[in-house]
Amino acid sequence: MAAKILDGKLIAVKLKEAAKKSVAGFGKSPRLVAVQIGKNPSSLVYINFQKRAAESVGIEYKLVDLPESVSQSEAERVIGELAADKNVTAIILQQPMPPAIDAKMLMDIIPPAKDVEGMHPENLGRVLTGDNRIGPCTAMAVMALLESTGVKLYGKEAVVVGHSDIVGKPLSLMLLDKFVTTTVCHIATSERGALAGYVGRAEILISAVGKAGVIKGDWVKDGAIVIDVGINHRDGRIVGDIEFEPAAKKASYITPVPGGVGPVTTAMLMKNVVELAK
Repeated sequence: MAAKILDGKLIAVKLKEAAKKSVAGFGKSPRLVAVQIGKNPSSLVYINFQKRAAESVGIEYKLVDLPESVSQSEAERVIGELAADKNVTAIILQQPMPPAIDAKMLMDIIPPAKDVEGMHPENLGRVLTGDNRIGPCTAMAVMALLESTGVKLYGKEAVVVGHSDIVGKPLSLMLLDKFVTTTVCHIATSERGALAGYVGRAEILISAVGKAGVIKGDWVKDGAIVIDVGINHRDGRIVGDIEFEPAAKKASYITPVPGGVGPVTTAMLMKNVVELAK
């Protein structure tokens, strides 16, 4: 079996077209403000992606660049001012942040109505109740990719590898909302030697670990839908968590890395800005 490639770029184009149409009807461009602390090369790449995506749909993008030496109190003051500014529609904190900065405290300052990443406890609570208008962008991107297959999700067995607050946990709730039987695996699953067994039973496999090749291609169940969230650098290339070539021989659908989840995640960020503007 040769898997069909799930082209995230095509899905992203459709999402951005819908966002652009909504923005055109507002009469005033929404404003997305990104806050970066320090100079992290990987963060700069994401900022450029975000800026281009925002401008392509008519969203104003502004970067607030703070030095790595900024104090916690000063960073909180800046976030607080953005939160109170009526001209700011949405706020995103660029990760990673310097070790001296408590990122969670900064995120808690952002009000739910400006939380474009969907990580405020109030917005996460809405995900719990099935309201995904504003949700974590990567988790929402995975759901969009799954839905693009046209496969009926109801009753399918899914395995999510990785239980982060930004992907694994909210994604498991979104899958449950679609009546998918969902198992979440993590480092303890692997340390127990049970990961391959769980992966082998998955009709839907999603990995969001951030470790190249952590999931072997021959573990994948025949006909599985495989979504690889991982972004890893290996031998000068960007690769996912799952061994792509052997997995693609067994899966029915599979996302490439890069070009799979990433573009859809950025498009979901724009969708969230539009929802916050509404």
